[in-house]
Amino acid sequence: MDPRELLVRTGEWLLPKDGVNLATWACVACDQYTSQREYWEKAAELVGDKPSTLKLILPECYLEGAEERIPKIHQEMKKYLEDGVLEGKACGGLILTVRTTPSGNRVGLVVLIDLEGYDYRPGSASLIRATEGTILERIPPRLAVRRGAALEMSHVLMLLDDPERSVVEPLYEKCRQLPCLYDFPLMMGGGRVAGYAVANPQDIQGVYTALGQLKAGLQGDKPLLYAVGDGNHSLAAAKAYWEELKPGLSAEKQECHPARFALVELENIHEEALVFKPIHRLVTGYAPEALLEDWRSYAESRGMSLEGGKGSQEILCVYGEMEKLVRVDHSPQMLAVGTLQAFLDNWLPDHPGVKLDYIHGDDTLRALARQEGAMGFLLPKPHKDSLFATVRKEGVLPRKTFSMGEANEKRYYLETRRLV
Repeated sequence: MDPRELLVRTGEWLLPKDGVNLATWACVACDQYTSQREYWEKAAELVGDKPSTLKLILPECYLEGAEERIPKIHQEMKKYLEDGVLEGKACGGLILTVRTTPSGNRVGLVVLIDLEGYDYRPGSASLIRATEGTILERIPPRLAVRRGAALEMSHVLMLLDDPERSVVEPLYEKCRQLPCLYDFPLMMGGGRVAGYAVANPQDIQGVYTALGQLKAGLQGDKPLLYAVGDGNHSLAAAKAYWEELKPGLSAEKQECHPARFALVELENIHEEALVFKPIHRLVTGYAPEALLEDWRSYAESRGMSLEGGKGSQEILCVYGEMEKLVRVDHSPQMLAVGTLQAFLDNWLPDHPGVKLDYIHGDDTLRALARQEGAMGFLLPKPHKDSLFATVRKEGVLPRKTFSMGEANEKRYYLETRRLV
């Protein structure tokens, strides 16, 4: 099958030259630790004046200073290219990644995907689709980084529904026969990652063949081949940037322009080491007991109850040293996260001084919820086995429904490519 029909391409990858400390080069996804600025401050201390992807991204905890930071990001990208910090490696191929996590080895394949086949809007029938609702106001800062960027890094993890383990796993079985591009510990408790060049035409064709078979086996009028697991807002920003550029390009240039494509890592949802975790909610700037009472009034006005019985949706509310289990009956939402988010979306506009944040990790949420005027909502564990079927049938899940692992298990920025 023509790779263009599969929306996948090989890449011209750039990696740090020999001598660059990879342990400080790679940093975690920009949308992690948003309520823990101390994490990013510690990372900056570790990096110091060394080359690092930390200097090429906008951590979301610094969004308020974005206008000052983004020009510096663009300057640093150009500097790395001009100074020869980056070199072409595994060009014209793919990269197999092996990430060591507490749950085991997670295996992925770094590829380029065609943004023409991606649509994050609700009701989309594209082959590449968001799994969760896209928060439109989160796109502009990332789009501003993309505009004028000489380089692309990525924390996007894209899922395959491959129960036969036909796409990525055959390469993992022979990874020791592939040229090793990197193998090093990730900073700040991120485990370890190794990468291998997939340059043999037969290996690349094997990936295309397996993807083609997956595509041929799709059923229904909304076939879904790739589901965005992590990084949907960054991918949405890449799509928005491409749509900006496209009208000014000739048909010939549209076919091959670097901005048409996006760097992602493909992972199999059936990988045992890939563990789905809930993304919790933290509300700050409002009295917890008053928040619970407001939620109760909202629920009762819509025929729901927060004191349901067996089979109800369960959400554990934590504040200070207190815990309260809420059981929601008669919710129109299928998932507890959807029930809670619907209330918060309705309630927040009337409380402009209140902040909502999305938190990874039970312990992190409990610690943050000890602040005065803070309420944490611990959500139940999501089930990954039904993800593809649910998205095909019902569309995107409520935004920030699940996380693929804990915050320190997210994808680290590592490989790069030219955007210009």
